[in-house]
Amino acid sequence: MAKPIWIKNIEQLATLASKEEGPRTKEAMSDIGLIQDGSLWIEDGIIKAAGTTKEVEERYRSKLTEADIIDAYGHLVTPGLVDPHTHVAYGGSREREFEMRLQGISYMEIMNAGGGIHATARMTSEASEEELICQTMKRLDSFLQHGVTTVEGKSGYGMNLETELKQLRVMKQLQETHPIDLVPTFMGAHAVPPEYKGKEDEFVDHLINYMLPVVAEEKLAEFNDVFCEKDVFTPEQSEQILEAGKKHGLIPKIHADEIVAYGGAELAAKIGAISAEHLLKASDEGIKAMANAGTIACLLPATALYLREQAANGRKMIDEGVAVAISTDCNPGSSPTTSMPLVMNLACISMRMTPAEALTAATYNAACAINRQHLVGSLEAGKQADVVLWNVKSYQELQYLFGVNHVKAVWKKGVKVVG
Repeated sequence: MAKPIWIKNIEQLATLASKEEGPRTKEAMSDIGLIQDGSLWIEDGIIKAAGTTKEVEERYRSKLTEADIIDAYGHLVTPGLVDPHTHVAYGGSREREFEMRLQGISYMEIMNAGGGIHATARMTSEASEEELICQTMKRLDSFLQHGVTTVEGKSGYGMNLETELKQLRVMKQLQETHPIDLVPTFMGAHAVPPEYKGKEDEFVDHLINYMLPVVAEEKLAEFNDVFCEKDVFTPEQSEQILEAGKKHGLIPKIHADEIVAYGGAELAAKIGAISAEHLLKASDEGIKAMANAGTIACLLPATALYLREQAANGRKMIDEGVAVAISTDCNPGSSPTTSMPLVMNLACISMRMTPAEALTAATYNAACAINRQHLVGSLEAGKQADVVLWNVKSYQELQYLFGVNHVKAVWKKGVKVVG
């Protein structure tokens, strides 16, 4: 049996504990459960107590000599970060397109010319499962180095059943072998395959009647996502795909209103999606509808920065009562990063979120966006001991010193995996 772990004398312990159930909104996003001179007691990979050092020391006095003791004086401790929106399992890279966009060619122009998602689909199709596992494992290792302990991963670089299943099987294997918890999403509706150009409804029927049943039968995904966007999938097609996924037990998510206002936020609220992603162009009506429906806004400020677009209006969404989560959107075309600390910085700088709101969005609300809040996202008795020790003294300093990886140590289920 592993020794207990006692992390003591923590300058600031941000537990993210709260009496509220479900994703946090408005003022609750600023309540990060802060404890000065904090302490954690961990046994068998589970948090047993979170409180002041004095409280925990008194409670476990008889076990102190058995424990592995970490003195965190002068440091911040938070839950492991949760990334609720990535495309982490893919083949190849697209650095040439980065240069093309700097020369003035738009994202959609590149995609419509056979680049973008289509280019990654070709490279992913050509890669073996072993090659995909190797490439994806390197990205997951980098996520851990940046304090991320739970990652959602989407398929979508197949657009045919064989490659979609390959991506999902790679993620399933990595979930079983890599320290990170990897949560799978089926995104067969990421783009329309070139052979279905002009026959988009036929592809929607193919996805609903042929692809979805196999994914569900093999239990390879928990969520079903669709790119609802002009020149990709219409709101009507998106609704058909997501409703079909619900019949197979897949929880709906939706890429919404990224490039133009297209009714995606309204659709997310209508169908009861757990989250809507991107939302750079979401309408005021869509934001209100999401707030009323309890749909989480998963915002991706690094993607907006990379595409040189104005970020989603996180400030307005929070003020309107929408629960906000944030993510890297790790993908080869529009956000090739694994740095959630940078995403928290950008949430403050480009979306006017406060440091506390950004931390909530990267932990507890992010966990809610992938239905993992009962396991991760906060440091509370009974939850997994997914813990990050930061080389800063406060959560304010974590967001203030931007573009730097301040991770000193990471524990996943009570096992030190970084540091």
